[in-house]
Amino acid sequence: MTPLMQKATRKQTRMHNTHLVLKTIYDSLEISRADIARETGLTRPTVSDVVSDLLNTGLVEEVGYGPSTGGKPPILLSVADDSRQLIGIDLASGEFRGAVVNLRGETRQRINRPLHGQEGSAALDLAYDLIDDLVAAADAPLLGIGIGTPGLMDTVNGVVRWAVNLGWRDLPLRKLLQERYALPVYVANDCHAAALAEHTFGDGRDVDNLVVIKVEHGIGSGILINGRLFYGDTFGAGEIGHVSVVENGERCRCGNVGCLETVASARALVERARSAASDGSGPGLSHFSSDPDQITMETLCELFQDGDAAVAEMVRDAGRHLGRAAASLVGVLSTRRILIAGSVTCFGDTLLDAVRDEMTRRSLDLVARETEIGLSTMGPDIVILGASALVLNYELGLLAPLAGLTAQVRLGERKSNRGGHHEDIPAP
Repeated sequence: MTPLMQKATRKQTRMHNTHLVLKTIYDSLEISRADIARETGLTRPTVSDVVSDLLNTGLVEEVGYGPSTGGKPPILLSVADDSRQLIGIDLASGEFRGAVVNLRGETRQRINRPLHGQEGSAALDLAYDLIDDLVAAADAPLLGIGIGTPGLMDTVNGVVRWAVNLGWRDLPLRKLLQERYALPVYVANDCHAAALAEHTFGDGRDVDNLVVIKVEHGIGSGILINGRLFYGDTFGAGEIGHVSVVENGERCRCGNVGCLETVASARALVERARSAASDGSGPGLSHFSSDPDQITMETLCELFQDGDAAVAEMVRDAGRHLGRAAASLVGVLSTRRILIAGSVTCFGDTLLDAVRDEMTRRSLDLVARETEIGLSTMGPDIVILGASALVLNYELGLLAPLAGLTAQVRLGERKSNRGGHHEDIPAP
């Protein structure tokens, strides 16, 4: 082995050991050096050396003493949750949402910017404005920026190939953000980010195979197979929003006719309700007959909770269309768990029952009956948390490994422009 190869191997081994020790401390909340050695199989001198580096960088701190087993009580170590921060961004709703979060995914600052239908360069400028304010709001060193964006996404190169609702085509989003902020940037489709959030922090933590159908301004699904995000060969896995489900239906912004988004998205529900209000349909909707544009998704949720029959029927109709999409996913993937996320979760069992009934009716009975379909409980921050998980994993290796990228633990001075594809770290 040449000296250069020996040096590379030593560096890789040290990085692997650092990753292993840091993740062990993170998962344990509080743990001694001796217990780290026992859990990881590393020697005590190796653990002591790695911990010393982590203490020097402030990522880890000594937090007290554990119970004595006869000698001196052991010093306990913990990850310093607020020693680093990161920015998570959701660009997939009617407003751009962002947050500064700590190493546990806890929000420290939140900022939203209304989109007001802006597209193209105007939408990009709005994203810059949001991130500028979040960077200024951070009060600890930033690890990086995680972005969940709508549309067809080249995750490896950080390029938005086509985001219909934002008017972005072949936008090198990661490159633009890295050059502007000199921070690592990780970009994923918003539905992939939502699936990652469920698998990391939510109801999908105990399963390896998971589908999350996210219904907001648009519709898409994120797929995890064997605990790894599945993007597909052309990065289009889960793009169900622009699959045609209605013959001779409404023309979609993508150019197709009768897309799922035209009948089951939050935007479609609002547009249908505004049309019904103009016609005087439903006791609740008729109140908006003079100004239907006042109807928003929040309005529909409130009317539904008040028992408005017209809104409930719209919800059931949207649920049946979603059920057809779910049936296709069941037939292709046969996953045991499907979760629906997004603003439509406010419709609860009415939506869920319609989805489940249609899915079962259009799927192989045995497979459908063994598929658990439910509503996400993560709320509007699901994409922000998924985007944050991207940074936590790729920068510090604190979460489960993801397809295509592996943690690069930063101990010294940060270098800018560190996005992209990384090879797996070999074991020592």
